[in-house]
Amino acid sequence: MKKLTILFFMTILPLMVSADAVEIDGIYYNLNTSGNTAEVTENPNKYTGSVNIPKTVIYDGVTYNVTSIGKRTFKGCTGLTDITIPNSVTSIGKEAFYECKSLTEMTIPNSVTEIGSSAFYSCSSLTSATIPNSVTEIGSRAFSSCKGLTSVIISNSVTTIGDYTFYGCSSLTSIDIPNSVTSIGQSAFTYCSGLTSVTIPNGVTSIGGNAFSYCSGLTSIEIPNSVTSIGEYAFYSCRVLISVIIPNGVKSIGDFTFAGCYGLTSIEIPNSVTSIGEYAFDGCSKLTSIEIPNSVTSISRGAFRGCSILTSIEIPNSVIEIGSIAFYSCLKLASVTIPNSVIKVGSGAFSSTPWYNKLPDGLIYIGMVAFEYKGTMSQNTSIIIKEETTSIGEYAFYGCKGLTSVTIPNSVTFIGDNAFQNCSGMTSVICEATSVPSTGYNVFDNVPQGSATLYVPTSALESYKATSPWSGFGSIVALPDPTLRGDVNEDGIVNGTDIQAIINLIVESEYDEKGDVNEE
Repeated sequence: MKKLTILFFMTILPLMVSADAVEIDGIYYNLNTSGNTAEVTENPNKYTGSVNIPKTVIYDGVTYNVTSIGKRTFKGCTGLTDITIPNSVTSIGKEAFYECKSLTEMTIPNSVTEIGSSAFYSCSSLTSATIPNSVTEIGSRAFSSCKGLTSVIISNSVTTIGDYTFYGCSSLTSIDIPNSVTSIGQSAFTYCSGLTSVTIPNGVTSIGGNAFSYCSGLTSIEIPNSVTSIGEYAFYSCRVLISVIIPNGVKSIGDFTFAGCYGLTSIEIPNSVTSIGEYAFDGCSKLTSIEIPNSVTSISRGAFRGCSILTSIEIPNSVIEIGSIAFYSCLKLASVTIPNSVIKVGSGAFSSTPWYNKLPDGLIYIGMVAFEYKGTMSQNTSIIIKEETTSIGEYAFYGCKGLTSVTIPNSVTFIGDNAFQNCSGMTSVICEATSVPSTGYNVFDNVPQGSATLYVPTSALESYKATSPWSGFGSIVALPDPTLRGDVNEDGIVNGTDIQAIINLIVESEYDEKGDVNEE
């Protein structure tokens, strides 16, 4: 038993020795006795001034090669001003120089193959950095918050710029990304407010989320055809970015990708794009026009919200859904073509825009506040809601003062709260539903119901008269069966006769006490 105990301690003795840092000429090392290598490690009293790391050190008569700078070695050494790293060092560990705020000069030798995450995080006095040819990947946050960094040279060996690598490098004015780079990580250049232009090389296939967000000085960027993916918020709040050409390989524009790009005046979207993400162009207040290709199938929530001088847009036949508030507050949007392929218009999609033309034939869902506040809608505007529409959302036509007539098809079973509230120009409603649609609150609030006429199927006349809020109309008149909806074309013509002309004939007809049409 005693022999086994002695053998055990003899086995672990080298490990115990290597775990204890030794001081040699003011620098602390972890020594690896099996490979005769040394790793620079933390100084309990912190390093200050100028530090010159040697290639080799001698301890107890044994020579050790200095091959690495360990994790957190110089972390928080605010008095460290400059450091010399020898060619023997192959790796710089995680957080090795974290918050060395007085470090102004440093050369990374060609022997280094690995730069750990947050290696130079918040070295705010560091002005320049050169990544040697031996490095293939720059770790996440490696130079994040280096606010004094003005220039960076990245070698052709680097294939990946990690997440947050240059995050917050506000003094960085330009950067040359080599052709070897294939991916730019999430938030890699976020808050690099000094960057004015960036050329992304042909090797890059993906631009990570937030990659260039808040680059408030960025005026132009070249995206190569090799890029297939642009992440969410990639160019968020690049306020002076003027124009962008998206290459043919990109399949989707992510959420908030160009949101807050107030200076953006034009953008080209290729036929490869199938979806435009939520708030993708939110607040692009100088965007006057945009062409959506036939490949796009959906325009997501808030995609063009607040594009205040966008005057026209043509939505292609490939689109089947327009998301909530997609064009909300596009204050000058006077021309829109919605194809018959669209089956859903989300809540507030065209709220606070002056546009109104006609609803597509295939529309089966009208969301809340979809066409709210059409204050500039032309007078005597009539809306024909198409068959198969099952519900009209809350506030859908709220405040459409120029709306004088609306035709509601037999398929509608529910009308949401305030759907036609404040439609003060309303003179007639044609409701073709043979079963009285249920309604939310204040559907016709501030509509002049007392002087307006409600036209309904003969078979349901008494039901409408007995049901609120329908019973509030001053005149409730039966439509002849079959209902008007039968042969209405997109111009509002029924069997060659204008809808309003038929209504006029009905008004002039004589009615018996039950409100039925007489024999003539």
